[in-house]
Amino acid sequence: MSSFTRFALPLLAAATTVFAQCSDSATRTIENAQDATAIAECQTFSGNLAIATGVAGDIAMNNIQKITGNLVISANTGLKSLGADSLEEIEGEFRLDDIQNLVAANFPKLKTVDSLRLNALPNLQNLGFDAEITKAKSISVENTQLQSLKGINIETTEKILIANNIYLEEIEMQLSDISNALDISNNNLGVNVSFPNLENAFNLTFRNCSSVKVPSLASLNGSLGLYSNGFSEFSAPNLTEIGGALALVSNEQLSNLTFPKLTEVKFNLQIANNTKLDEVNGLPQLKTVGGALDMYGNMSKVETPKLADVKGAFNLQSTGDVTEACNGYKSMKDKKAIKGKYFCEGKVETPGGEGTGSAGKNNDDKEGAASSLNVQNGALALAAMAAVFLI
Repeated sequence: MSSFTRFALPLLAAATTVFAQCSDSATRTIENAQDATAIAECQTFSGNLAIATGVAGDIAMNNIQKITGNLVISANTGLKSLGADSLEEIEGEFRLDDIQNLVAANFPKLKTVDSLRLNALPNLQNLGFDAEITKAKSISVENTQLQSLKGINIETTEKILIANNIYLEEIEMQLSDISNALDISNNNLGVNVSFPNLENAFNLTFRNCSSVKVPSLASLNGSLGLYSNGFSEFSAPNLTEIGGALALVSNEQLSNLTFPKLTEVKFNLQIANNTKLDEVNGLPQLKTVGGALDMYGNMSKVETPKLADVKGAFNLQSTGDVTEACNGYKSMKDKKAIKGKYFCEGKVETPGGEGTGSAGKNNDDKEGAASSLNVQNGALALAAMAAVFLI
């Protein structure tokens, strides 16, 4: 055997070993701390990485800068801390799911993932994403004890779901564009939500928030739903058109509602059971509602001075006296500017939605079939927002 061969063979064997450590055609499962250490020679790991359900204690995957597949840890009861001091990018999904005793997740250089899913992490209070994750197609944070989302600062994305995080007090990102859906629901009742740069969105849902601020929102191709929030005022000062439905329901403290530039809602418009909202006068430019217009609650004043076309049903019911408003809307109905079923009545003991209320002089059922179709379509538009998060 030549001296070259004797020298080359050990190098080839070493290179083959390193290559084997740094790639896997399927999923490499880390069974213990030594397995994590074994891939420390890799700057890039090609394939998927997972941590076995029985792994306990601390796992550090240091030195790795990039994972070309997924990094998934799921259904683990023993893992205490997880980290990767050099990891900058995960081309696939980064998922921490049902890790009951995890108290630390330290990824100080991580900036890019395909998707981030954090779920059922009852002991994780803070994220160690010091460099901030700024690129991800989807973000899902559910059922955690996180007190802050510091470290997640997405600029553009497709989907965001933040739900059932009872200690979360603030949600703020540089987000400017979301192409599918944003849903923030059932977190801490005191959570303050702010997206100061958000200009373009599709579906937006806010539920049980203390405040919601979207001052730059100009384009909304889908629907906007505000349900059971605690804020006293809501404003979308730059929004001109809503491509789906608009629903403001059971926001018990809401007393001031302003959409100063909004001209069209292409599906249904519902303003319902907002206990302290006694004046609806924040839609001064609204001209067209493409579905049903459904308002009920404690209003004493309702004004939509530019409204010229309601393609579905019209319902206004209030405990207050809305005679003046009803006279105006009856004139619209007579001119066929309201295409569907019409009902308008004040001093109602228990106001209800479209299709409720006693028959009276303002009630007209002649076009009920057309109205029902528009109501159904609008409801489907709103319901569709929940479906997009089945990921």
